[in-house]
Amino acid sequence: MSQDEPWEFAGWGRADRIVDLEASGLPVSRLDQPHKKTLGTWRATAICGNDITSSVLYVSALCAAQAGVLAPIVLLIVAGVLYLFRKVYAEVGSALPLNGGSYTVLLNTTNKRVAAGAACLTLLSYIATAVISANEAMHYAHNLWAGIHVFEATVGVLGAFALLAILGIGESAIVALGIFVLHMGTLTLLTVACGVVVAQDPSLLVANWRLPSIESLPHALFFGFAAAMLGISGFESSANFIEEQKEGVFPKTLRNMWLAVAVFNPAISFLSLGLLPLAEIQEVPPDLLALMGDEALGRPLAMLVSVDAVLVLSGAVLTSFVGVTGLVRRMALDRCLPQFLLQENRWRGTNHWIILSFAALCVSILAITAGRISALAGVYTLAFLSVMSLFAIGNMLLKSRRAKLPRAVRAGWTTVSGALCAALVGLAGNILLDPINLEIFEGYFAATAAVVAVMFLRVEILKVALYVSRALVERTSAASGWIHEFVLGEIERINERPMIYFSKGDNMATLNQAALYVLDNEQTSRLKVVHVYDDDHEIPPHLAEHLRVVDRLYPHLRMDFVAVKGSFGPELVDSLSRRLGVPKNYMFIGTPGDRFPHRVADLGGVRVVL
Repeated sequence: MSQDEPWEFAGWGRADRIVDLEASGLPVSRLDQPHKKTLGTWRATAICGNDITSSVLYVSALCAAQAGVLAPIVLLIVAGVLYLFRKVYAEVGSALPLNGGSYTVLLNTTNKRVAAGAACLTLLSYIATAVISANEAMHYAHNLWAGIHVFEATVGVLGAFALLAILGIGESAIVALGIFVLHMGTLTLLTVACGVVVAQDPSLLVANWRLPSIESLPHALFFGFAAAMLGISGFESSANFIEEQKEGVFPKTLRNMWLAVAVFNPAISFLSLGLLPLAEIQEVPPDLLALMGDEALGRPLAMLVSVDAVLVLSGAVLTSFVGVTGLVRRMALDRCLPQFLLQENRWRGTNHWIILSFAALCVSILAITAGRISALAGVYTLAFLSVMSLFAIGNMLLKSRRAKLPRAVRAGWTTVSGALCAALVGLAGNILLDPINLEIFEGYFAATAAVVAVMFLRVEILKVALYVSRALVERTSAASGWIHEFVLGEIERINERPMIYFSKGDNMATLNQAALYVLDNEQTSRLKVVHVYDDDHEIPPHLAEHLRVVDRLYPHLRMDFVAVKGSFGPELVDSLSRRLGVPKNYMFIGTPGDRFPHRVADLGGVRVVL
C-alpha cells in the first residue's frame, strides 16, 4: 500500500498562546466517574476479600493432593509469598492510584499494546472467576436442596449480580460486607470447633503424619506450591477498583486479605488432617469444609458451612463484576475497547453496557461448556498467575523508568524479585501438572486479544477497506465515491482527537520521544505540546523552533505548540481540558520529581509516559 495518499498527511503544526484561561468554578473532574472515593476499609475489603477467602473452600484439598501432609507448611509458604506481593501492590497503588491494576502500571511504564495484553489476561481471570464461582455456589446449593437445577441457577446468579452491579458499588459493597462478615464468622467457628476436637483426640493427625510419602520431598513441595498458589487468587481485585476506595484504604485491604489467607488456609489444612484420613482429603472432595464441620459438631455446622459456601462464592461473582467494570471502563477511555461501553444509565450512573456485556459473555461460556466448566479452571489458574507476574514486572519498570514518581510505600528489589520468581514457579508448576490447560488457555486468550487487536488496527482495517473498495467498484464511480468519502470520514474522525503533552523545556530528544510515543500508541494524527508559564521570559527560547524540526520529521503527525499562562496543577489541567475539548486521559507528562507539588492521581487521569 502506498503511504503517499494526500489524506494521510496530517498538516503542518502551528503555535498558539492562551492567556485568558480561567478556572470554571466547577469541581475538578476526574478521569473516571465523579462519584468516587466512596468505600471505607471494611466495605472495600469485603468486595475483594470474598474472592480471595473463597479459596479456603478448595485449596486445602488441592494442595494435599500434591503435597500430602506437607500441605499446611506449603500454605504457610504461600502466605509468605503473598506478604511479598502485598508490598509490591502497595507501592504501585501509592504511585499510581488509578483503576486498572496491571493494565494501568504497564500503560504508564511501557506501551499500550503491552498493557492491553495484561488487561486481556485480567479479563480472562474475571470471566473464569465469575463462571466458576457461580457454578460452584450452585453445586453447594444443590447439596442443600436437590430440587435446584445447577445450570439455570448459575445463570440466575450471574443475572442477579449483574443487576446488583448496575445498582451501584455502594449497594454492592453492603451485600458483600454482609457475606464477608458471615464467612469470617463461619470460618472462625469451624476452626475453633475442629481445633477442640483434634486437641481432644489427635490420633488421626498423628497417623496421617506418619504415613509414608509416595512422592519425593522436592516433588511434593514444588507441585504442592503450584496448587496452593490458587489460595491467593483474587488478591489483584482491589487494584482494579482503587479509585472507588477512600484515601489510605487500599493498603489496608491488602493487609486484611493477607491476614485472612495467612490464618485460615494453613489452619484449615492442618485441622483437616486431624479429622479426615489423608486419602479421603487427596480425593479433593468439593465439600471438604462441610465434611470437617460434620465431624466436629455434626449436621448443623455442616449445613452452616454449606450455606456460607454458597454465599461467599456468590460474593466472588460480585467481585468479578466490580473489578471488570473498573478495568473495562479504563480500557474504553483509552480506546482499547469500543466507546459505547462508557455509556452511563441516568438512573444510577453506572456503566450498564460493561456489566451486561460481561454477564452475557459469562452466560455464553457457560452454555458453550454445557455447565461442565472444569476446563475453565486451568484458564483461571494460568491467567491469574500471569497477571500477578506482570504486576511484579510492572513494579520493576516503575522503579527503573519512573524512579522520581512520588510514592508512600516502596518494596525492595529483593521483595519484588522474590514475588516474581514465586509467581513464575507457580505458573510453571501448574502447566506441568496439566499441560492441556495451556492449550485451552491459549485459545481463550487469543479470542480475547482479537477483540482488543481490532480496536488497535481500526485505521489499518479501514485503509484495507478503502483499497478493496477501489478495486471492487472501480467501474461504479458513484458507489466508490460514497464508500471513499465514508471511510475517509471515519479515518479523519478517529485521527482528529489530539493528544496533549505538557513540556517543561525545549529538549529536542524529549520532544522526539513524545512524538514517537503518540505515533506508536495512539490513533491520532495530532499532538499539542503545551508549555505552562507565569512570565513571557520563562518560555524556552528554542521550544517552537525545535517543535518545527520534529514536526517535519513525522509528516503523519501534526504537532502544535500552545503556550498557556498560569500555574501547572489540577485546576489548570481541568480548565485546559474543557477549553480544548480534550479528555485528561489524552494528556501526558514526563516523570515528576520528588518536589512535584501534586499527586498524579489529582491530575485526573493524566498519564506519566516519559
